[in-house]
Amino acid sequence: MARDPRYDILFEPVKIGPKVAKNRFYQVPHCNGGGYRDPSANAEMRRVKATGGWAVLCTEQAEIHHSSEITPFIELRLWDDADMPMLARIADAIHEGGALAGIELCYNGMNGPNLYSRETPLGPMNLPILTFTNDPVQARAMDREDIRNLRRWHRAAAVRAKQAGFDLIYVYGAHGFGTAQHFLSRRINQRTDEYGGSLENRARLLKELIEDTKDAVGDSCAVPVRILVDEMLGDGGITNAEIRDVIGMLAELPDLWDLAHGSWDYCSGTSRFAEEGHLESYIKGIKALTSKPVVAVGRFTSPDAMVRQVKSGILDLIGAARPSIADPFIPNKIDEGRLDDIRECIGCNICVTGDMTGALSRCTQNPTFMEEWRKGWHPEIMRAKESDTRVLVVGAGPAGLSAARGVGLRGYEVALAEAGTELGGRVAKECRLPGLSAWGRVRDYRVGQIQKMPNVQVYLDSNLSADEVLEFGFGHVAIATGSEWRRDGVARFQTQPIAIDPAMPIFTPDDLMAGKLPTGDVLLYDDDHYYMGGVLAELLIKNGNTVRFVTPSIRVSDWSYNTLEQAFIQKRLIELGVEIHVTRGLMQVARDHAVVACTYSYRMSRIACDAVVMAVARSPNDELYLDLKARQADWRDAGISSVTLIGDANAPAPIAWATYAGHRYAEELDAPDIGDAVPFRRELAALSAR
Repeated sequence: MARDPRYDILFEPVKIGPKVAKNRFYQVPHCNGGGYRDPSANAEMRRVKATGGWAVLCTEQAEIHHSSEITPFIELRLWDDADMPMLARIADAIHEGGALAGIELCYNGMNGPNLYSRETPLGPMNLPILTFTNDPVQARAMDREDIRNLRRWHRAAAVRAKQAGFDLIYVYGAHGFGTAQHFLSRRINQRTDEYGGSLENRARLLKELIEDTKDAVGDSCAVPVRILVDEMLGDGGITNAEIRDVIGMLAELPDLWDLAHGSWDYCSGTSRFAEEGHLESYIKGIKALTSKPVVAVGRFTSPDAMVRQVKSGILDLIGAARPSIADPFIPNKIDEGRLDDIRECIGCNICVTGDMTGALSRCTQNPTFMEEWRKGWHPEIMRAKESDTRVLVVGAGPAGLSAARGVGLRGYEVALAEAGTELGGRVAKECRLPGLSAWGRVRDYRVGQIQKMPNVQVYLDSNLSADEVLEFGFGHVAIATGSEWRRDGVARFQTQPIAIDPAMPIFTPDDLMAGKLPTGDVLLYDDDHYYMGGVLAELLIKNGNTVRFVTPSIRVSDWSYNTLEQAFIQKRLIELGVEIHVTRGLMQVARDHAVVACTYSYRMSRIACDAVVMAVARSPNDELYLDLKARQADWRDAGISSVTLIGDANAPAPIAWATYAGHRYAEELDAPDIGDAVPFRRELAALSAR
C-alpha cells in the first residue's frame, strides 16, 4: 500500500540547528522505569522505535550532577564519565535505527530530595522540596557561586553527552522538574538579586544555560529547550502570557522549542480528563514568535490531527511520548498506508506507573514495551509457529484477544470462542463508562487484526464445557474467561464476607455496566482504589442518585496517584456533589444503613443509604480451567498438550496485565521448558574492586 498524499507533509525534513530530522515525527523525552538500572532495555526500546520511522528519539531526563537526584524514581544519570558508556549504548541504538538521538539534561533542584546522594538540595529559595512524596527536607537558596557551579555542571554534562554520541542536547525547564522552571516561577522564586523579580531576571538562568550549552556543543549538536507553557497556578505561578514573553525574549537562541506543561499530570493528562491535542490553546501562536521549529505533545494518534497541527502553523514537529509507546511504528504505518494497523494509545497512563512505582513501565496496548531486550519481543514481529498444533482460546476479553492475535500472527490455526455475543470482555463494558471511551481501542485494534487472519476463526455465543473442549481435539487450550466483581465486601480491608441484610439492594460494577442501576441514596464502597470507584460515582450522579463515596484509603481512587489522575478524580467528584468519606472501612450492611469503621481508631459510625455499590475484589472465572485440570488424565486421549489459565481468570488485575498475559502466552507457546530459570534478561551491576 502507498502513503495517502494527504500525509506527505508529515514526511518533510525539518532542520534543527546543525541537524536535520528526516520527517516530522518526534519522540519527546519520556520516562520508562529503566533508567540507569536497565540501560540495555532502555536502548533496545529506543532502537525498535527508530526502526519504526521516528526522526528524533529522546531519552528521559538525565540527571547532570549528584547534588540533584530524584530517588526513588529511576532515571538516567550523567554525573561523570562513568555514566557515559550506558548513554552511548542508547545513542548508538537510536542511530542504528536511523534516527537522531536526543538527551534531556536535567538539574532537578527543588524536585531533587537527594535521598541517595545525601547532598543538600539547591534551589532558588529556602523552601521545602517539591516532590510527589512530600519529603521532609528543604532546599538551600543558591548563591551566585552555586549558580556558577550549576552552569559549569550543565556545560560539562553537555560535553559528555556530545562525546556519547547525542545529536540534540536539551536544556530543561518544564513539568516542575527543571531548575530553569523554578527560577522562572514566582511561586518558587522570590529572590531580590539579578535572578529574581522581573521576568527578564527570572529568565536569566534559562538564557545562560542555553548560551553555555550552545557554546559547548552548538557547532555540531542541536540545542532544544523544553519549556513549560503554563504553571497552572494562575497569577501565583508563571502564566502562559509570561511564557510567550520569555519565548519572544529568547526566540532565536535555542535550535528548537519543545512546549510542555508546568506539571507532569497536566502535560500527560489521561484520556478521561484530556482530549487529543489538549495543549493547543496554550501553544497556538507561539510558532509566530520564533523562526526556530516548535514541537509539542497532545497524545496524537490521528494522522489527520497531525497534519492540521502543521498546516495550521501550530507545530513544525509532532511530539509524542505515549503514542510512541503504544505503537513504535506509527510513522511507518502512516507512510505505508496502513492506518488500520495503528495501535492507538488509550491514554490510561499505565506507562507512567512504571516510573511512579520504581518498576519497568508497561503499556496496555503494547505488551512488548520494555520487553524488547529483556525477552526479545518485538511489537510487530513474532517467530513462526513451532508445530501444526491447533489452538483454542476460550474467552474474547483483552487476554483472549491478545492471545488469539499473537498465536494467529505466528501462523497457528486458532479458534476463539466467546460465551457472549460481542468481543472485548471487560473492555467492551468499561469503555461505555464515563470518560473511558478511548479504552475501546484495546478491543478495536485486536479485533481488527484478527479479522485479517484467515487462520483465526471467531465463535460467539459459545459457552464451552470441559466435555466440549475435550471433544474438539485442540492441541493447546488457553482459558481467558475473565472475572466477576464480588458483592460480599471482600477486598483488602475485609478478607472475609461481611454481614449483609437481604433487604438492602447490593450492586456490583458488573451490575451497573449491565444497565442495572440503583435508585435513591447510594453508598459506593471502594476498596479497589483504582479508576472503577470514581467512574461509577460519576455514572450514578448522571443517573440522578445521591452518592456517598466510602473508602478505607486516605483519598479517593488512591492507586490512580500513579497514573497522575488522582487529584483530577477527587476534584471532579467534589464538583459533582459526591459526599466523600475516607479512612472508613465497611463492617456491616443493614436494611437501611451501613456500618463503617475508622481505619485508625476503629470507631464505628452509620451511613444511611437505599442501596450499596461495592467496588471491591474480583473472583476469577476459573471453573472451566479447574474442570479441565481435574480431568488431566483425559488430555492425552483428547490430543491436548497444554491447558493454560491467563488474564483475569488467572489473577484479576488492570487491563494491561491481561493484554500482557495474552501476548506472553502467544510468545511462549511451544517454547522449550526453562524450568526455574529467570524468564527474562537482567542488567547486573558489576562489583567494584575492594
